[in-house]
Amino acid sequence: MKSIKRGQRMITLFILAFIAGMIVLVVKIQKESPFYMMHADTQILGNVYDRNGQVLFDGSGEGTYEKNYFIDVGNIIGDDKGQMTNTLVAANSEKLNNYSFSEGLVRGGKAAIYSTLDHYANRAVYDAYGGRKGCAIAYDYKTGEILVCVSLPSLDVTHGYDDIDSFETGTLISKNLYGTVPGSTQKVSTLIAALEIMGSDELFAKSYECTGEYINKSGDNIKCHNSYGHGMQNIQEAVENSCNPFFAQLVEDEDFPLDGIKNVYRKLGYAVNEDEKTKIEFDGLVSDKASTTLENSFDFDTQWGCIGQGDTLVSPLQLMMWQSAIANGTGKMTMPYLIDYCTDVEGKITDRAVTKHSKELFAASTAQTVRQILLTNGADNYSSSISGYTVAVKSGTAQVKHGEEENSLLAGFVDDPRNPIAFCIMIEDKNNGSITTEQIANVMLDALC
Repeated sequence: MKSIKRGQRMITLFILAFIAGMIVLVVKIQKESPFYMMHADTQILGNVYDRNGQVLFDGSGEGTYEKNYFIDVGNIIGDDKGQMTNTLVAANSEKLNNYSFSEGLVRGGKAAIYSTLDHYANRAVYDAYGGRKGCAIAYDYKTGEILVCVSLPSLDVTHGYDDIDSFETGTLISKNLYGTVPGSTQKVSTLIAALEIMGSDELFAKSYECTGEYINKSGDNIKCHNSYGHGMQNIQEAVENSCNPFFAQLVEDEDFPLDGIKNVYRKLGYAVNEDEKTKIEFDGLVSDKASTTLENSFDFDTQWGCIGQGDTLVSPLQLMMWQSAIANGTGKMTMPYLIDYCTDVEGKITDRAVTKHSKELFAASTAQTVRQILLTNGADNYSSSISGYTVAVKSGTAQVKHGEEENSLLAGFVDDPRNPIAFCIMIEDKNNGSITTEQIANVMLDALC
């Protein structure tokens, strides 16, 4: 009898183990089958839409669109062909999967991504470049919704990649996500550092003379873009004049120790010297974080780095994000996102975005002082070129390709609670055409506001 009962228990355990294994297998198949279907030849993907319901990616490929309909967003939305990886579709293809375990492939399924982009505004900005190379990005600095993300050259993904060998360099990436020489937009970071270390009263009490060039304490020449110089000036005037000699002397000032600058830069997100370089991540996409080399306050390269040249690299995305910490007056960045919400194969809403902020990068008092400095710069120097908007801005000219070319940059925000837009615009090889960053800004804001 004991052996029979023991055998019954063993059979029962085997049956229970079998049932448990089958349950695990079914759950595993149900969870993982969409992944394998995503990599099958018969996959059916959903669409990506802009904030107004316009198609930005046609998963089935069955729609009819005018020529170059997708070219303004081609290298940020991407596709599922594997040629671009750091794009919205490539990073979130599983969210577009119109397959369910119970029904299989669902033609006409409702899986979709509803993005924050404004197709009309992106196309207006793309057209404004007139074929020039560069990039422009803008977002709502209250919510984090990315509204514009244009990078040139670009492509219409419906044309395919048969002639990929003839594509211009940069066609398959969004330059907004990659480090670039920031030029004098970098002076905003140095301004923040000075305010954090000295305070407003002490910084505004400082004045330095610009004669068109400055021989620093290492005997190196820091030149100003104005060969005649700006004379004696304070921090407000130096920001407005974008004066290199002023900032070189500021970096040398004994009240502005280099260790303090490094600490503030690191809080802003820079990898300084040998620091490990990290990334900004959002919606599966990754963007370079800023980096620079700061070794000696009296050294040309260090001063040049604080001015926005040398080894300093910052992505347009991060330049824009810093503007949100200033615009909001808090010293905290509004974190960006591209996906507003998704729907699954049945049309149910999933993955709805929420607004998030960074930790405090700098004091609220610093944010408010920088805010006023940039607003004054906007009022004094940009009220006619960016007409109809109250803007806080800082421009920059970046020497690239060993000084053979210059890029033009503009970072700033609109001081309007109805249109809380922060932006960064770059035009490559600025001297090879007549379009300006201010003109791009005007087109962008007209399309968004």
